[in-house]
Formats: sequence, C-alpha cells, structure tokens
Amino acid sequence: MLGKLASLHPLVYENVLRCALQEDLGRAGDLTTDAIVPPNLKMSAGVISRSPGCIAGVEVAAYTFRLLDPSVRVDVGVSDGSTVQSGDTLVVVKGLSRALLTAERTALNILGHLSGIATATHNIVGKIENSLTKVVCTRKTTPGLRLLEKYAVRAGGGFNHRFGLDDAVLIKDNHLIIAGGIRQAVEEVRKVIGHTVKIEVEVDTLEQLEETLEVEVDAVLLDNMELETVKQAVQTVDKRLVVEVSGGITPESAVELAAVGVDLISLGWLTHSAPALDVSLDIS
Repeated sequence: MLGKLASLHPLVYENVLRCALQEDLGRAGDLTTDAIVPPNLKMSAGVISRSPGCIAGVEVAAYTFRLLDPSVRVDVGVSDGSTVQSGDTLVVVKGLSRALLTAERTALNILGHLSGIATATHNIVGKIENSLTKVVCTRKTTPGLRLLEKYAVRAGGGFNHRFGLDDAVLIKDNHLIIAGGIRQAVEEVRKVIGHTVKIEVEVDTLEQLEETLEVEVDAVLLDNMELETVKQAVQTVDKRLVVEVSGGITPESAVELAAVGVDLISLGWLTHSAPALDVSLDIS
C-alpha cells in the first residue's frame, strides 16, 4: 500500500525542465505557434489521460507551463500516486496560449514518462501486495532524470535503491575479481567508509553467500539465481541480513520470489523500459 508521498521541491527539477525547453525552442523559438497565435490570446486546456494508469509528475508538468508563463493558473485534478482511467482530466491549465502550446510537448513527455514508470511499479506492487517483499528500482535510469524517475517509482508504491554511488556500498562481481574475494573486498571498504554507510554484496552462488555471511555485511544481492536456489539462500540467511534479488525478473516471477520470502526485488526495467502513459493536451 502506498504511504504518504512527499512532493518534490521545484529546485529538484527546475534545471531539468529548463534544459528540455531550451532543447525544444532551439535558436529561433516556436516558429509555428509564434506565427499563428496572437501574443495576448489566452486559453484553457486540460491534460487528459488516454489510457488507465498510475500518475506521477503532475506538479512537474504544471511547473513546465509556469516557466514560460508565471501567471498560468493550474487546477490539479489528481494527485501523484492516484490511479486514473482513460479520459480522466489530470490537470487544467489557463494562461497565455503561446506559452501553453510551446510547453505542451515537454510537459507531456515528462508526465507521460513518469506516469508510465509509476504505472509499471503499481502493477507489480499489486501482484505481491499480500507479502512483505518490497519492489525497488536501480541506477538504470535516464541520465539527468534519476531523481524524477525514482520519485515515480515511489508514486507507484515502490521503494528506492541507491540514488548514486555515494549512498551505500554495493560490491559487485568486478569488484570481487579485482579485490580477490568477498572478505578482501569488504575489508578494504571498511577502511574508508563512515559508520552510517551500509554494505551489500552481490553473489552468484550459495558458496559466495556463505562467505558473505561470515563477514557480517548488511545485505546480500542474489543475482540471476534460479527460484529453487533463491529459496535455499533465504533459508540459509534466516533473516540475518537483508536479501535482495535481481536479474530478469518478470511480474510472474516476482510473485514466486515474494512467496519464498525475499526482502527486496530490484527491477531495472521499471525506469529504463516502462512504456509511457498516453496523455494529451486538449483545448477547452
């Protein structure tokens, strides 16, 4: 079940929106709109969902219009984290027609993309809602959009893994090769990290899991393991640390993994492959 979703401050995403608008306006601005639409003409338009889904990014989309016309009036019809049906009005904007039409595509791109992520997350969370397993995202995000994409995962009822390389330690296979093993890698890490930083180790086998348990880290990532192996791993860990699974997980396999008692299911495709929700701007 979705807990309280904290709103994002505009400082988090304003630069992203400015860059997107600058990319679209280019060197000469909106040639079509500026030629056809009188500069003082005002209009009202609704942002409509063309398919059912879970919404994320309404305030972000609204702020896109405000960047081009600070006097734009915005009436938000749904909050982030809400589910909608095809034809529902998400937000109504009223202001200068040129600003609304010029910002339209950037606002819809952001809203559709984030809502697509929220919808994919919402769907998979719903499949395992009777378990204690959490759905988490990864760092497989669009460059520049990580904070927004991870917010969309939260809007869909999921949770966030690391925001960056500085959040926590995740020792992966290539680190282990260079360090010479799990114990060596963990020992090197402990020489430099602070007391609040957690350590997670990625393992491919039950033998590596046993070694990880010996060095007393905070979490273990079971990478691309078969279901039966995951089940054995969960039993071996016996709640001594957090168990995360990743690698090729589908909504169907997520149900099976939750049933064997893993703590976290991490899904890169939530942020890098979720289809956008179809949204449009319709003039009233």
